[in-house]
Amino acid sequence: MTVALMWEARAVPGRGAELLTWARGQSLSGAPLRRETFRAPQDRVLVITWWDGSYDDSGRPELPDPPGDLVARPVHRWRFESAGVDIP
Repeated sequence: MTVALMWEARAVPGRGAELLTWARGQSLSGAPLRRETFRAPQDRVLVITWWDGSYDDSGRPELPDPPGDLVARPVHRWRFESAGVDIP
């Protein structure tokens, strides 16, 4: 089974580029199948990592919280299990 971990943070206004650089610089203790980083309006940054294993595996490495003076609110984290791949 594939599990996706999503990490999303919102930077203090005007510091989105700094948050993006910080997130890209964070290493994980294991190697995910895939890692992708996104940015969005309102200085938001999203990182999705894909892992082999079960949904309940709590030992997966996740990105830490950024420095408190960089974020406007607490980090949001979600975990999803794959329901399959649809190819158009």
